[in-house]
Amino acid sequence: MLKRLKKNYFILVSTFLILYFFFNLLSGERGLISYFEKKQTLNDLKEEKSLLINQIKALDFKNSLLSDNLDLDYVETLIRERFMFGKKNEKIYIIKNNDKEN
Repeated sequence: MLKRLKKNYFILVSTFLILYFFFNLLSGERGLISYFEKKQTLNDLKEEKSLLINQIKALDFKNSLLSDNLDLDYVETLIRERFMFGKKNEKIYIIKNNDKEN
């Protein structure tokens, strides 16, 4: 048995090394699976960044409407939406969409 091990020592060691490197290639912190997970995380973060940039632009635009040069039409729209405020003899209808899918 010992003589067989000595003859096949190189084959055994090289097989274990190949298996070790193969498993580390696929798994592990710097493996192939981890690479794809990190790539997906990067894409998700890029999408979130673009969404947040668009929200910031929208808020900047709304903020500019309420700055020193006050846009009275925008203020009136805000008052009507938030406080359900209307003019004299004006009827306000609130339509709620209660469609239920069967």
